[in-house]
This record gives sequence, C-alpha cells and structure tokens, in this order.
Amino acid sequence: MSDGTIVLLIAGAYLGASLLVGVLPGRKTSDSAEGFVAGDRALGGVVMYFITGATIFSAFAFLGAPGWAYSRGGASIYILAYGILGFVPFYVLGPRAARLGKRFGFVTQAEMVAHRFGASWIAGVMALVSIIAFVPYLALQITGAGYVVEAMTSGAVPSKVGGLLVYGVVLLYVMKSGVLGVGWTNTLQGVFMLSLAWGLGLYLPEKLYGGIGPMFERIAEERPGFLEPPGLDASGAPWTWPMYTSSVLISIAGFSVFPHLFMKAFSAKSERTLRRTVVLYPTFQLFVVPLLILGFAGVLFASAPERPDQILPHVILNAGVSPIIAGLFCAGALAASMSSGDAIAHAAASIAVRDGWITALKRPLDAHGERRAIRGVLVAVVIAAYVVSAIYEGSVVKLLLFAYGPIVQFAPAIYATLFWRRATGAGVGAGLALGVAVNVLFAWQPSLAPFAVHEGVYGLAANVAALVLVSLATRARAEDRSTEFLAAADEPSP
Repeated sequence: MSDGTIVLLIAGAYLGASLLVGVLPGRKTSDSAEGFVAGDRALGGVVMYFITGATIFSAFAFLGAPGWAYSRGGASIYILAYGILGFVPFYVLGPRAARLGKRFGFVTQAEMVAHRFGASWIAGVMALVSIIAFVPYLALQITGAGYVVEAMTSGAVPSKVGGLLVYGVVLLYVMKSGVLGVGWTNTLQGVFMLSLAWGLGLYLPEKLYGGIGPMFERIAEERPGFLEPPGLDASGAPWTWPMYTSSVLISIAGFSVFPHLFMKAFSAKSERTLRRTVVLYPTFQLFVVPLLILGFAGVLFASAPERPDQILPHVILNAGVSPIIAGLFCAGALAASMSSGDAIAHAAASIAVRDGWITALKRPLDAHGERRAIRGVLVAVVIAAYVVSAIYEGSVVKLLLFAYGPIVQFAPAIYATLFWRRATGAGVGAGLALGVAVNVLFAWQPSLAPFAVHEGVYGLAANVAALVLVSLATRARAEDRSTEFLAAADEPSP
C-alpha cells in the first residue's frame, strides 16, 4: 500500500468517525428550535470545555498560527497574548446571560439585547453584522480544510474541491443534530487535536534540528531579529508595537462576544459549569504552543510552500516522516477546521432565522418550522462561505482579524444591556451602526486612519461615544422591563 493511500485512509476514517459522532446526538435532543440551537440547555462541563475551546482554535490554529510563526516570527505571539485573556470577561457575562436565558427563553445574544430595550430592530442589525463577520470566518475554515486535502493528495484534489468535500460532512451532522452534534464532535476533535499537536510539536523539531532548543538557536543565528516581538507585518517589514498591541486588545474585547461563543451561555447546564469552563479555558493555549513551534520548524526548511499558511502540511509531507504520522496530522488539521466551522455555520443560521426573521421582521414560526428554516439557511451560509473561500487569496489569519473588527462592536451593546440602567435602544443602535461603519471604512481604506492601529479600535471608540451620548440624550423606553431585566440578571440561579 502506497504512503499516499495510507494518509488518505487515515484522514477518511477520521471524517467518518466525526460524521458518526455528530449524527448520533440528534436522537436525544428535542425536535424543537430550542433543542437544535441551545441543546435543551443541558450541556455539561466536559462538552462545554471542548465546545468553547475547539470552537475557537480552528483552521486558524493549525494553519494560520504556524503560518505566522514561519513568515512573521515574533508577531505570532499575539495569538497567545489574546487567547489567555480573551475569555476572562465571560466569567461575569456568561452567568448573567444564562439567568436571563432561562427566565425569558433567549437562545441568542441579539434576542437578549432587543428584549432589554424593547427594540426588535436591534436584533436585525446584530444579525446582519454577525453574518458579515461569520461568512469570512467560515470561509477561513473551508480554505484551511481545502489546503490540507490538496496537500495530502499531492495536488490531485484541488483545495476548492477538498474544502467542499469536508464541509459536506460538516453540513450533514449539523443539520441532523444541531448544537449537540457540534458539541460532541468538538469534544472528539479537541482531544484529538491536543494529543496530536504536542506529539508533532516535540517530534518534528527533534527530527529536523535535534530538538527545540537547537532549532531556536539556529533561527536566531541565521535570521537575526526574526524571533523578537512584535515581529514582521504581512509585507515582511517590522510590525509596529501600536498595531501589535491594538490587535491583541481588539481580539480580547471581541472574544467573549463572538455570537457562536456567547450563545453557549444559553446552552450550559448551570452557572457553575460556565464559570468552570472560563477558569479552565486558558489551558487550551497549551494546544497553540506546539503549533507555533511547528511553524518555526519550517523557517529553515529546505523548500518553501506556495503560501505561508501551508507551511505545516508542506513540512509534514516533505520531511520524510511516517505516512501514519502524516495521515494523523492531516486528520488533526481537518479536525481543527471542522471544530470551528460547524459551530460558526450553526450559529450563523440560528441567528439569521431567530434574530433576523422572527425577532426583527416579526415573522413567527412554530418550533418545527423554525428548525426547518434554520436548516435551510445553514445550507445557504455554507454555500456563501464556500464562494468566499474560492475567491479569497490572502492569509487565513488576516481573515480572522477582519472578522474580529465588526464583532468587537457588539461589546458595548452587551455590557450596556447587562449592566447600564441608563442605556437606551437608540444609543445601542447608534453605537453599533457607527462602530461597524467606521471599522469597515478603515479596513477598506487604511490610509485614512490617523494612526496605524487595528481598525476595530476606531470603530470601538466611535461606538462607545455614540452609545453614551445618544443614551443620555434620549429617554429610556419600557423602564419597567429594564428594571425587571436587570433584576433577573442580578439574581443567581439556584
């Protein structure tokens, strides 16, 4: 049996296992929108840990993180910086949202915000922004999966076809089982990725350089300054500290309010489960460390990949390693892509129907009708993301950073909803609209920015200013609802 056949068989077996694990939970959940979107609010500690960890560390981790280490050196440390702190705010936000979800039946954050202010149109705005961010974020995952399939077939299966095949599997189990399918496949994928990342992270530097220490010594000697932060930008010039710092801060601010992650507050079994998940979450950074090491292992490799994001499969498949190890790597990289892509696709479809159609447009559906609608939109979202992935030619990390810009604009709205009694719907809406507009403007025309920082900083500043000023200038509506709402958020669940 040829080496290529062994690699394909291992990766194919993993896809089959993922499909099986993803489909089986669909038999246990209720046949309703709440069961499909929130898992009947019954996710336990182990599944919550992996559904949050594996959801975030995705194709970006297995391909983008090593790609940055390989091409940009010290700049890649930003991933660890924001990952350690990004989920900390959820220790406070998560339980408050969970209490409100149980009290009022919320399954999305936009529902929560719209209810607080008695303004259904806010849910529509948040749904639109979510889709704008989610489509490129999902495209990132499809692109990553395509790279892996193309590499492991030596180009016989183009990346565009490979991404389509992998996400056909994802589509099947998400449509069948909803969030429970996402949760259990993420658990499988998370365990697999953690084990594989460290196995490869220790093995490859030893094989190529005689160890991790000698590897870094050679890089420091042959590429002076390459390992020093803030590293290099996309053009190979030194990255500035303001851009590095602002990218970290925006990523931290946007992390907890990413809709597909925030929605897990409405899925958890208890507040204790949520808080334990936040406390344990930084341990997932242990998964990123070996992936960065693997990226650095490619810096002095004899040949170069076509794109930096392809460095890890390029080295694995050209370093003379066992085909079994190569097959396991390919399966792990596919797991990384799928573990985030399934959650993103599920959340995007749920938000579009629940927040856009039902809440904003006030087109009610019964429980079964809503579930059918979500499944239909799920297919449309995956197709749209596939088109973006087929067209886009840039870095997967750049796609991720773009997605954080619009999403971080949800942060002021969420904090105002959960904590500020004087906030108004007009203020939240004005802040969100202006923040997203400013963010998109500077992302599209970076030369207009007075300082070279992440465009999300300008959007966030405009957002907060508009929220505060408009809220103070307008009269709060539904005062009784706000009082009841904040009282429910303050009252711990039994």
